[in-house]
Amino acid sequence: MNKTKRRIFTTAIKLFAEKGYENTGIEEITAVAGVAKGSLYYHFETKEELFDLLLEEGRKLLHNSIEIKFRDCQNALDKLKAIIMVQIKTLIRYEDFVTVVINNTLGENSRTKKCQKVVNSYIRIIKEVIEEGIKEGIFYDGDAEGIAFGIFGINFSNLLYRIKKDENVTAEQIYKSYIEIVVRGITKS
Repeated sequence: MNKTKRRIFTTAIKLFAEKGYENTGIEEITAVAGVAKGSLYYHFETKEELFDLLLEEGRKLLHNSIEIKFRDCQNALDKLKAIIMVQIKTLIRYEDFVTVVINNTLGENSRTKKCQKVVNSYIRIIKEVIEEGIKEGIFYDGDAEGIAFGIFGINFSNLLYRIKKDENVTAEQIYKSYIEIVVRGITKS
């Protein structure tokens, strides 16, 4: 992605997170990015295309990060710990992206369905790891999909709480306090 396209892209993410997709206009994106309207249309035919790129780039980033972390994992428990750390780091580092996705997951429009697809693709990875851990005898038998949604939700809520409570919280601090809860709750000892 060249510098102009990247500037437009990052500005749009920030504005979509702050104001919402519907309340962010092309004129505002170009003004804040410091580019001509024609430059935006050179790179993106529509605001929706820009939104779609945001989702695709975020999804790829998350999935690639998990794939890289899985290379060093010996079992489902190691994979679950890796997923949790990736989610924490993603939520901290890419807060605007996460805000855009989460803010657009409720409803019935096409953007909502696209955001739900991104979230569900991530939760599906967690579900597969839970199923693997159940087969390995590491995790208690249960509704793998329900557990995956729970892990996603609890991790997300825990992070939001800690960020609001202490802005200097690190991914490692959140991970250490959170991993004990999750591991203790689903792991056979």
